[in-house]
Amino acid sequence: MFTFHSKKPYLVINSGFFFLILEFLFMLMVHQSLLEKRLCVYQVTDSKYSSAGNVSGSEQLCDKTDCCLAIFQIINGQPKVDTLACGIANMVCPDATCRAKPHFIDPYIQCTCRTDLCNGKITWSPETEQPPVTQHYTAASFKILNTYVCLKFFIFDVYFLEDPLQPSCHDYNVQPLCSCQIKASENQIPDIVLQEVLGQGHFASVYQAKQRGSVVAVKVYPANWKHMFIKEKEVYELPLMKHEGIVKFLGTGRKPDNGSLLIVLQYAEYGSLHSFLCKHTSSWMLSMKLCQTLSEGLSYLHSDHHSMHKPPVAHRDLSSSNVLVRADWTCVLSDFGSATILRSCSGHRFWQDHTTNMQFCTLNYMSPEILEGSVNLSSSSYLLQGDIYALGLILWEVWMRCSDLFPGGAVPQHLLPYELELEANVTFERLILYVSEMDRRPSIPENWKALPQVFIMKELLTDCWDSDTDARLTAACVVDRLISL
Repeated sequence: MFTFHSKKPYLVINSGFFFLILEFLFMLMVHQSLLEKRLCVYQVTDSKYSSAGNVSGSEQLCDKTDCCLAIFQIINGQPKVDTLACGIANMVCPDATCRAKPHFIDPYIQCTCRTDLCNGKITWSPETEQPPVTQHYTAASFKILNTYVCLKFFIFDVYFLEDPLQPSCHDYNVQPLCSCQIKASENQIPDIVLQEVLGQGHFASVYQAKQRGSVVAVKVYPANWKHMFIKEKEVYELPLMKHEGIVKFLGTGRKPDNGSLLIVLQYAEYGSLHSFLCKHTSSWMLSMKLCQTLSEGLSYLHSDHHSMHKPPVAHRDLSSSNVLVRADWTCVLSDFGSATILRSCSGHRFWQDHTTNMQFCTLNYMSPEILEGSVNLSSSSYLLQGDIYALGLILWEVWMRCSDLFPGGAVPQHLLPYELELEANVTFERLILYVSEMDRRPSIPENWKALPQVFIMKELLTDCWDSDTDARLTAACVVDRLISL
């Protein structure tokens, strides 16, 4: 709205119109940035970088990022080109020139930069090799990434566990909580009598308990972790979260003696799927029942019912320790502390909490894009696709304990994904080298090759843990494939 005075003209701009102008300018800048694609020097030994953009001779026009990547091997004190290409996913590259940083594998160095052909010339000195690794694979740089992205009006989080997951057969392995959700209502459950401890986590303990004569599982948070308790509680209290594939939420409570906060859940007689696989082998039909009910639960968790206001939810810490097995040998999803709601009940979409605390999620099941810190800021689907990657690993775990898949031979002891290849010492550095750099996955046993269903099984696993997130299946499609088996 414009108003002019006859003697001293002045301009009055309606605040709504002002913000409309700002929004238009912002969208114009975004549109312009999309039109200007980064041009990088191209020289590779690994063909996976060819998918990052259009290659023309020794140059590549980036499709997925605004960053050029360079990796050099130090030979006789001098850098030799290993990889020059576009980044394989969206990433942050604040430097205009290629400044060498230590690679996590010796004797390599690397850089990312944000100007055309900037990766063709690297700024390096022998001292570059000495400092500890601080590139975008480290915890400190994940915090820098979060800060940088927030300044660009995006709020995102990527987290990982630095310590390897220690294999054990404990039930109810409680994972730390790193979610952000909408406000939930109170639902108090009285008369809880805690009994034996089933599991211990970073923020909470899980007990077997009695509640008016019934056996239940109770997750107990100390009073000073109330905000973590609220985050998980809000996921359970989302509309239409009741499903056969999701552990039944019975309510919340509080211990009067010390103020501890309680989440009361249906008791799963066999404990975690991890514990179940440690103790039991299974037939083909039982294995398929475990796999199908797990996939059906994840499919429902990911589903988006607009008309009924059920938002899609990404689990974000899916592992065999966060899946429970009931007495009827069906699986249910649990431990939603790391989950992210992708749309609130009002229809407003958002990513996650505004916190930047480092989280402790399960290392073995982290997808390549999370390990790399390659965050796609244009879509929320990468969160769901990370769950699908983990689902493929869990299907592999279940089938590796199926007696019918090892006819005439001993069924292998239960192992977590990548323990067979990397042994028990699965570290972040070894995992990112094996999964991301080498693009390797858990081994398919030779015994399976003679089985009639092995082609469908192998194709299903491959389509779940594909390094290309867009090539992965949906959870609903996994269910359909399992039914075909």
